Amino acid sequence: MCFKNSKKARFFLTHVLNNMRSMKSSYPIFLIGLIFTICCSFMPDKQDYPRLGIVSGLAQDSLAYVSGFKMIGESVPKMLSPQLTDEQFNANLEKIKAAKCKVLSCNLFFPSNIKIAGPDVDEAKVLRYTETVLSRAGRAGVKFIVLGSSGARTIPADYNMVKAKTDFIGLCKKLAKIAGRYEVTILLENLETTETNFITSLKSAAEVVRKVNHPNFRLNADIFHMMRESEAPDEIIKAGKWIGFAEVAEKEKRSLPGVMGDDFKPYLRALHQIKYKGYIFIEGNIKNAATEIPVAFTYLSAQIAAVYAEPKP
Repeated sequence: MCFKNSKKARFFLTHVLNNMRSMKSSYPIFLIGLIFTICCSFMPDKQDYPRLGIVSGLAQDSLAYVSGFKMIGESVPKMLSPQLTDEQFNANLEKIKAAKCKVLSCNLFFPSNIKIAGPDVDEAKVLRYTETVLSRAGRAGVKFIVLGSSGARTIPADYNMVKAKTDFIGLCKKLAKIAGRYEVTILLENLETTETNFITSLKSAAEVVRKVNHPNFRLNADIFHMMRESEAPDEIIKAGKWIGFAEVAEKEKRSLPGVMGDDFKPYLRALHQIKYKGYIFIEGNIKNAATEIPVAFTYLSAQIAAVYAEPKP
């Protein structure tokens, strides 16, 4: 099998994508991954489409790597939290250094007992906590910290939403300055209404990022949450200037791409339209890692390649 140019390789990937379900039942998973790897090996070295990662943690490092991933996500509580002693953190540094995949991001930034929105924010406590987390992220080479933290940002039902947003933007400006010192980027994530009552759309998250207006505070376009909130792909286009990261999972059960067969191409086309070439991380529930992680890489990679092979809008 040999492709002399990227168009032929991507054409083949599109064919794989269109037949993915039947292939999964007819061919071993490793063969599907091998087909994609061969295709990619004949594509140009120039990176002209998003890079794919997975929030699987170091426990799945080897499996993620052989599945095709080169980047993984971990969590702040496990890797960077101030609750970890220096000895524990240094042990984590050794694990990160030895990993096959690059630990690029950490999620679960703030625990629910450290409020970052609403009437109970202790700003000094938040800033001390942030200083430790981001200084450790800088030492570990973790480039992105995802700010989801549903419990920490939930506000009382009767609280003034305008005041909550104004105060939150002011706090985020201070967080961004700390992030800049350690060359880390904080990524504000749009969540859904089943998780929190504060910033539950890409549109509202983009408004915050725009007002913070700092290069180390950017938007994480979470496609899973957009689908759950019935938010149109066009919101990605409107927020394009502020997007620094993207995450994805299947809508119904937050399963990995390929489990239910969700079509992400409308959202990927929106990313393509804004000429997004950053990172797309899979963040979902994993039931059978040995099966689902390899399929997720092949399935989503094929959708990305198919969309980015289309003429630019």
